[in-house]
Amino acid sequence: MNTERSVQTGRTALTITMFLLAAIVLTPLVWLVAATLKSSDDMFHYTFFPPVSHLTLSEYHDLFTKSPFARYLANSVFVTSVTVMVQLFFSSLAGFALAKYEFKGKNIIVAIMLATLLLPGQLTMAPLYDLLYHMKMVDSYAGLIVPGAVSVFGIFLFRQSIQQVPDELLQAARIDGCSEFQIYWDIVMPVSRPMIGAFCLISFMGAWNSFLWPQIILHHAELFTLPIGLNQLVSIYQTQYGMLMAGTLLGVLPVVFLFVLLQKEFVAGLTAGAVKG
Repeated sequence: MNTERSVQTGRTALTITMFLLAAIVLTPLVWLVAATLKSSDDMFHYTFFPPVSHLTLSEYHDLFTKSPFARYLANSVFVTSVTVMVQLFFSSLAGFALAKYEFKGKNIIVAIMLATLLLPGQLTMAPLYDLLYHMKMVDSYAGLIVPGAVSVFGIFLFRQSIQQVPDELLQAARIDGCSEFQIYWDIVMPVSRPMIGAFCLISFMGAWNSFLWPQIILHHAELFTLPIGLNQLVSIYQTQYGMLMAGTLLGVLPVVFLFVLLQKEFVAGLTAGAVKG
């Protein structure tokens, strides 16, 4: 009886704790939603939601009519989509090679790759910019996408996942006459679906929220991605807080939608990598 009561007490305490943590995490998001529903005059007059009579969508209207927000959004969708597809292809292909093929220096390559994860990205920006300048890729989408075409983290994730695919399955495919690329495309990739979902979500968030490198490599406003475009609303003399909040909220929605869509694959992929690795 005492044991059941202790278990019930523990569950209640855990539930209350989770609700409190959820409230803490969601408070900034609620504040952001409230800020987008205020007029410029009410922006700093109410802590959260203003009276119903003061609610307005004027900041959303101004965002689309007074700034090229739609252009920034389309640029981000294009750059992020291409980056995710390119990273997925090359990272999974490299992970497949490192997981299922034996060749000289394989372990050294893996060790060097993992060591590069310890280097801050800012360390390579100057030489990378110089390289892209001489390749005439500065101020272009290629300058954004090509340097991030391969993800070391993605290669490691796919290597850990593909190692669990039975070698007998691959040998049977070879006996049936499949080429090595067919084995990768028709057998390994479908089996690795949970890891694909997890990696797509991680890669999407990284490319969608990227700010520093696009800020360095892009010069013309028509090429700006969403984070760089929203940054144009901030200036020394005047900051468009209402439009900035509305743009920020709209920029968060694609990430939330993708997470809801890939939630099962995300959890299954990370769990598989953690347990089987």
